[in-house]
Amino acid sequence: MLTSKQRSVLRGIASNYETIFQVGKGGINDNLIQQVADALKKRELIKLRVLDNSGYTAREAAEEIASKTDSDVVQVIGSRFVLFKRNPKDPVIEIK
Repeated sequence: MLTSKQRSVLRGIASNYETIFQVGKGGINDNLIQQVADALKKRELIKLRVLDNSGYTAREAAEEIASKTDSDVVQVIGSRFVLFKRNPKDPVIEIK
């Protein structure tokens, strides 16, 4: 679980990131979960987007993907959201 201070630092870092995954009409499937898990392992912090034709709101998609990848929801704004998961072996982002 992230503290509000850690969440604030991560939001600042994520503001410069590009969206790398989209949740579309295919919804949230095993393939998307695996790709997100792999990206989180490598980058630790990723930004995703929910398309209009998806059956999910950004909050719903963020919560579901976070629970399936064991990550934390950093931020949800509009149709975009940010996830964070620390890599215990090789940390990329240093937060206190």
